[in-house]
Amino acid sequence: MHNKVSESSPTVSLRIGVSSCLLGQKVRYDRGHKRDRFLTDELGPFVDWVPVCPEVESGLGLPRPTMHLTKNADSVVLIETKSGLDHTRTMEVFSRRRVRELRELDLSGYVLKKDSPSCGMARVKVRNEKGMPDRNGIGVFAAILLQALPDLPIEEEGRLHDARLRENFIERIFAFQRLNRLFTGRWTPRQVVAFHT
Repeated sequence: MHNKVSESSPTVSLRIGVSSCLLGQKVRYDRGHKRDRFLTDELGPFVDWVPVCPEVESGLGLPRPTMHLTKNADSVVLIETKSGLDHTRTMEVFSRRRVRELRELDLSGYVLKKDSPSCGMARVKVRNEKGMPDRNGIGVFAAILLQALPDLPIEEEGRLHDARLRENFIERIFAFQRLNRLFTGRWTPRQVVAFHT
């Protein structure tokens, strides 16, 4: 399920997971997208994107009701805003399977959609017992991704608009790729020193 941004791109050197809506795919609940021009236009020519939309791929369809995270006793659940239908289990089962597949693809990084109840990496709204939102959550898919691949450089697209964070992320994805290549084959202490240098 790879998606090169441009057929005339330079040689692709990085494989990066991404929330599908950020590439302009119309997978949001209202059949909209959240295309991010930095990702598609600037980073895209150097990347082999691996797009993932947990909500569509787990079978929630298009269009679909809006969903949010809500506190439920000691856990946080993913529910439809109007009906209260709980999709937590479906999303968790899908996410574990999809993350296992992603692990086999030798990703160099991942870009998640901020604020999403499935993909948000931090500060996602979670409604408390009184129905009031607190920004202390993490999306269901994002939580499983972060737990399964703790060393993978992962960022939200909103944070990539900060020049320092963007530069840091780009350095990390290239370094992660080089480190993976180093340890894939036979290596020597000299090569490890050269990598760190």
